[in-house]
Amino acid sequence: MSPKDQEYRELTVLGRKAKPSKKLEAFPNRTPGRYYLVILETSEFTCLCPITGQPDFARIRVEYVPDQKIVESKSFKLYLWSYRDEGVFHEHVVNRILEDLVQTLNPHWCRVIGRFNIRGGIAITVDAEHLRTPAAREAIKDRIGNVRS
Repeated sequence: MSPKDQEYRELTVLGRKAKPSKKLEAFPNRTPGRYYLVILETSEFTCLCPITGQPDFARIRVEYVPDQKIVESKSFKLYLWSYRDEGVFHEHVVNRILEDLVQTLNPHWCRVIGRFNIRGGIAITVDAEHLRTPAAREAIKDRIGNVRS
């Protein structure tokens, strides 16, 4: 096994048949000494209202400064897909996504923003943040997205 193959041996989702999963996978960050911003965004997030069962649609944006690990994007896509038939309040799902990313990556900084479509005349935006290394957030502060963007 080459060093490159060894580096990616824990990735079990990439290159395989897709199905929803709560398993987030990560690979090593080759530049852990640099504070840089990674942004993941989708406008295709769906979940269900836990009371009515009606679908909720949202734009989910993740911004993070990695330390030793970077989230593998296909596993993140399948992770988000796993909420499609799950009943969950907006506030809870955004905070759960943040917690799962922090547990998987232990990033210097991470922010998850959920902008849920209007239902019943009200749009809900949930913005949750984790800060482990203040210097990392300071280094990328001019590049952090705005909730209204």
